[in-house]
Amino acid sequence: MWSGAPATGDFGQQVRALRVHAGLSQEALAHAGGVSVRALADMERGRTRGPQRRTVQALAEALGLDDAAAGRLERAAALGRPRTAPAPAVHTALALPRDLHDFTAREPALARLEDLAEHADPARAAVNVVTGQPGLGKTAFAVRAAHRLAPRFPDGRYALDLHGMDPEPTTPRDALARLLRALGVSPAAIPADTDDRSGLWRSMVGDRRVLLLLDNAADEDQIRPLLPGDGPSLTIVTSRNSLAGLEAVHRTDLALLRREEAVQLLTRIIGPERIQAETQAARDLADLCGHLPLAVRIAGQRLHSRPHERLDKLVARLAAEGRRLDGLQAGNLRIRAAFALSYRQLPPAARTFLRRASLAAGPDFSPATVALLADLPYADAAACAEELTDAGLLQSAPAAERYRFHDLLKLYAAEQTEAEDDPREREAALDRAARWMLRRATAAALRFDVEHHQDAPHGDPDPSGAPLDREEARAWLENERHQWLAALRRAHDTGHHRQVLDTAEAMHWFSDLNQHWELWAEVFRRSADAARALGDTREEAVHLNYLAWAYNLCLHDPHAALTTADAALVAARDSQDELQVGWALGYGAGALHRLGRADEAHARLREAARCLGAQSSPQARLAELTVLNTLGAHLRQAGRTGEALDIHRRCADICGSGIPGMPDGLIAMYHAVAHQQIGNDLAAMGRRHEAEPPLRRALAYFETAQMPAWAEPARLDLGRVLSALRHPEARQTLLAARDALAALRSPLQGEAASALALDELNTGS
Repeated sequence: MWSGAPATGDFGQQVRALRVHAGLSQEALAHAGGVSVRALADMERGRTRGPQRRTVQALAEALGLDDAAAGRLERAAALGRPRTAPAPAVHTALALPRDLHDFTAREPALARLEDLAEHADPARAAVNVVTGQPGLGKTAFAVRAAHRLAPRFPDGRYALDLHGMDPEPTTPRDALARLLRALGVSPAAIPADTDDRSGLWRSMVGDRRVLLLLDNAADEDQIRPLLPGDGPSLTIVTSRNSLAGLEAVHRTDLALLRREEAVQLLTRIIGPERIQAETQAARDLADLCGHLPLAVRIAGQRLHSRPHERLDKLVARLAAEGRRLDGLQAGNLRIRAAFALSYRQLPPAARTFLRRASLAAGPDFSPATVALLADLPYADAAACAEELTDAGLLQSAPAAERYRFHDLLKLYAAEQTEAEDDPREREAALDRAARWMLRRATAAALRFDVEHHQDAPHGDPDPSGAPLDREEARAWLENERHQWLAALRRAHDTGHHRQVLDTAEAMHWFSDLNQHWELWAEVFRRSADAARALGDTREEAVHLNYLAWAYNLCLHDPHAALTTADAALVAARDSQDELQVGWALGYGAGALHRLGRADEAHARLREAARCLGAQSSPQARLAELTVLNTLGAHLRQAGRTGEALDIHRRCADICGSGIPGMPDGLIAMYHAVAHQQIGNDLAAMGRRHEAEPPLRRALAYFETAQMPAWAEPARLDLGRVLSALRHPEARQTLLAARDALAALRSPLQGEAASALALDELNTGS
């Protein structure tokens, strides 16, 4: 530690002397102290005379100063800081608005503004634009920042509401007149021309340390003439619009509060006693407000004005979506009114887009979906989506061309749909979108039909915009799954049973690749209902079998799976479809095994194998392979590993010989399953070195085929074998399996965590 800090000179002179004595360049000290080279240079030149305490501490540590020297440096910095006592009174009609004592959160954003004020180039006026959707508290944030920064701007603090959401926002000419009068210019001396007023304003504030708050700006044209040009001023602009065209400005994009911050805001409004008495109700209230600051404030103000009412009473009211916006009002504070201000500013096409977007299913949507609902060309819909994003009414996804509402804004848009759109138009829009979605979903899913593979399936409603390959089809089906599922529901509920069956049948093979999607149970439940409504017993058996599969592997509900498999068995026998009889026996066996009824499961599997073995169709061979692989796995778990290995090798031999009429890619998938089972059989027999290669082959296939619901269990199996072999890849393999199975919400995630813990125990890692 060095204690020889010079006791004379201002802060910048002391820093430079200390840096030179330490043999450090500006770049080296800036890096060690966590400041920019420009900021350090400004300090040494005296352009920044009093940096913040944490900056001084970081520089003192980087210079290796002892406590005494660091204290002298801090005292020199303190002399250069603006006084933190109340700023001198500046009497003006444009005084800062009242700061809210219960303002909550936003500390990182406030700190960034403080850093901007501290390190801004005094020769260039700094501008910070605060944007975000309605209700985020932009004005409250800007006012809090202005009050906190006020001591740095002793030459004046001015606030001006530009009425950007009014039918007639304040003109730049009128705004400049008010600003010039605040600077003491007499009305007679104010120029008539807007440009002249702007020039006079800039010349008068050019060398002054002035803080300017321009609240509620309409657009860039309104703002530009008001911005100072040169000098040490800071302007904070708030707007619901993004003001993306403003050049050379800093930006603060406010986000929603975190849940704990929303509860903290409630606490500051109504007091900690009521929050502590109803902690869960406070959390629920924050969630129902969507963590939107204005909504949380309204709820808090309402409760504050009714000290006798419990929080859970308001929670119960807001829980009903139809009453939520009604409940979010307190005096003249109304969440609906805040949204209406922005809605009224929109052109007709954007209003229609916003209303119809509320009809889209799921948490987000594409412009293509709303184009269908609003009956707009795609290009117009995409332009509306961008316009609404700039207006703060929609949030865009970081990468994909997808958008989402805040929950409360979606309720408002839905209200406007009810109020402004003819019910027949709404129903027609939903029917139009549903038909289109199901045709696209069916065509996309057929790309995964390994029995009847089609490179370019027919029937897409827009062939020019259809997915070009399996990758694009997979992405579309995943991104739009909420939309096509809603379309399937609508088709089911309106009696379009054939369309429901065709779509579900097309989804059959695609569902195998995405077992982790719980929606398959609903898809196949509706398709089984549709087959029953059409009086087609065979189709009913097929789709009941699909449903039993979904209960077994997607929802992990063996009770429902067994009931459904038994119903499928009855329908299959009634329709004399022996293939479906075999599948029903197999799915029922899987449910029985999960219920712990192993002997009954084995009996059904053997019956299924006999039934399917007596058939000659290629489909029966695939079903037989599935049943035999399952039977072998059950035998292995029962300790009969030799029998299991014989069965699984038999399955591998069948795959190796091929199945006439079945594509090689499909046989390869079944072969991979057999490899996985053989590896597990060998591992159970203690032959782990032999188990590793077939498990690696299985995993490689499932990964290449992008089948995560199959790949991750295989990865877990391989990880267990590698762990037993003390293989260096074991831990990483088990880690990857654990995390992926958790993401899939697989019941195997617990087994993966246990295997990882055991590996760490054995290796001491």
